[in-house]
Amino acid sequence: MTAKSQLELLVKNFQKKRPLRAGSLIITIYGDAIVPRGGNVWLGSLMKLVEPMGISQRLVRTSVYRLVQESWLQTEKVGRCSYYSLTGPGLRRFEQAFQHVYNLDTEEWSGSWCLVYLNQLSPELRQKVREELKWLSFGSMAPGLMEHPRFTRSELIPMLQEWGALEDTIVMQTMPMEQKSPRALRLQVRESWNLEELGGRYRRFLSQFRPLWRELQSEDTLSPEECLILRILLIHEYRKILLRDPLLPDELLPGDWEGRSAKQLCRNLYRQIYVRAEQWLDENLENASGPLPGPGEKFYKRFGGLRDTAPTTEPRTEPEVL
Repeated sequence: MTAKSQLELLVKNFQKKRPLRAGSLIITIYGDAIVPRGGNVWLGSLMKLVEPMGISQRLVRTSVYRLVQESWLQTEKVGRCSYYSLTGPGLRRFEQAFQHVYNLDTEEWSGSWCLVYLNQLSPELRQKVREELKWLSFGSMAPGLMEHPRFTRSELIPMLQEWGALEDTIVMQTMPMEQKSPRALRLQVRESWNLEELGGRYRRFLSQFRPLWRELQSEDTLSPEECLILRILLIHEYRKILLRDPLLPDELLPGDWEGRSAKQLCRNLYRQIYVRAEQWLDENLENASGPLPGPGEKFYKRFGGLRDTAPTTEPRTEPEVL
């Protein structure tokens, strides 16, 4: 099966998903392609981008409306045209959603845990905060107690304040007083997170994108538009898995952990297709001032440095997100 046929299969499989979460895909598009170019785009450009993935204009309109209602996006009308950009809270959420997507290096774990006690919250607010923390890949150590090996108390406090839960939530940062006790911690990790399910998600990701990567090594004739579609689907699927992954240190993971191979595959594919994808974005994305500016310097640091260097023109300042 050729690379083009593999891509067509990826698109068909995406279109079969029910419900078809166009809002989630639009979040991926903003994080991967629009935020590095200033974060503001004409709705018509967005519609053109997702059309080959089977998303109708009506569904795009409905999805961006919901994202506005959920404070992810804000809209600006110029004449009859609508332009969408991130809100302040939306920018913070993007930071959490994308901070690990393009990062190859995981900092060495200190042995510290961020613990969050929810028992003093009202039942309704406790459920809301628990769901928000699960979205941030916190695990459940015990009823009313959530844990994470990489989050810090200082990172969590502003979020609790935004959720209206700061006053009645207890947040602690533990400090290791002895050796990390890998055996006991591995047992605890398996109780707090479903690593088998998470590993299965990585295996499915590898089975989806590895055949296409292999075909590209023998024949790569993908057009700029096809490269962009592949790049969006690649990052979308990878990002969804990372949202559930607490990025546990190696000493607490199985030796054959699939997340390592998934990260390498994502990096390899992205580096091979990003130039052509950027060409399509250059030619088709618009804001109220005209074509979107090129990506800022930070874009070229993704995945440890992309194959080509950034343009020699003075880089544009962009939000510290990606």
